[in-house]
Amino acid sequence: MKETLSLLVNNEAGVTSRISGLFTRRAFNMESITGGVTENPNISRMTIVVDGDEDTLDQVKKQLMKLEDVLEIEELVPGSSVCRELMLVRVGVNEIQRPEVVSVANIFRANVVDVAKDSLMIEITGDTSKNDAFLELLAGYEIRGIARTGVAGLCRGNAR
Repeated sequence: MKETLSLLVNNEAGVTSRISGLFTRRAFNMESITGGVTENPNISRMTIVVDGDEDTLDQVKKQLMKLEDVLEIEELVPGSSVCRELMLVRVGVNEIQRPEVVSVANIFRANVVDVAKDSLMIEITGDTSKNDAFLELLAGYEIRGIARTGVAGLCRGNAR
């Protein structure tokens, strides 16, 4: 089972290393990690997708709260939060395939961000399942490169 956690942490050197080190030491499985500074330059927000059983997920939260750099942990629950992932895909295409791939990109509200003689680069933003479905439709084409950011998310409404 997967859980998405939003952490507010001190914006200091080494924080990401200490958090990832905790996952390494405890053999927790981190599926993705993203982060960046918030509206307060002293605080960063990290979004971590963790995979494990209920006991493991509970243990992850307890261990994270023991780190002095972690100020707050919030579970991003589907329906009461918004989570997105950015993905760039470079697809090898010929003259016949180009409009087909552009058509698929349009269906997914993706953007063509680079055009070369024999390839397209497409940018798509959405939840992980949307991005995975986009890749499935491109399975018949030559995928030359994929870059995914990992999940970033926030709770809906007035939550911090």
